[in-house]
Amino acid sequence: MENFQEILKALADETRLKLVTLLLTHDFCVGALAKNLDISKAAVSQHLQLLRKAGVVKGEKRGYYAHYWVDREILKKAAENLTELASIIPESQGGCRKHAPGEHQCCRKEGRDDV
Repeated sequence: MENFQEILKALADETRLKLVTLLLTHDFCVGALAKNLDISKAAVSQHLQLLRKAGVVKGEKRGYYAHYWVDREILKKAAENLTELASIIPESQGGCRKHAPGEHQCCRKEGRDDV
């Protein structure tokens, strides 16, 4: 996932994480999000801009207001990347620094010592 770091940075902020949590329950406009989070509309807009840039949040104009929702597929892909990251085996436990996760044992099985 090419924007994995951007997604993690976007979700690392407490307010943005609360915003995403709210948007997972229902589509909201900026005003409703501001009211629910007890912050200004301008602050919500700034947070939404970062979340949209990371691809976490999508939005569309519905009448006078823009409504926002979470792209759940992006969150699922980010979760898969985190799971893959957590599954990396340390060299001290037989991991290999030359190959991707899941291929750690290849060099050791071949009897190579250049791992």
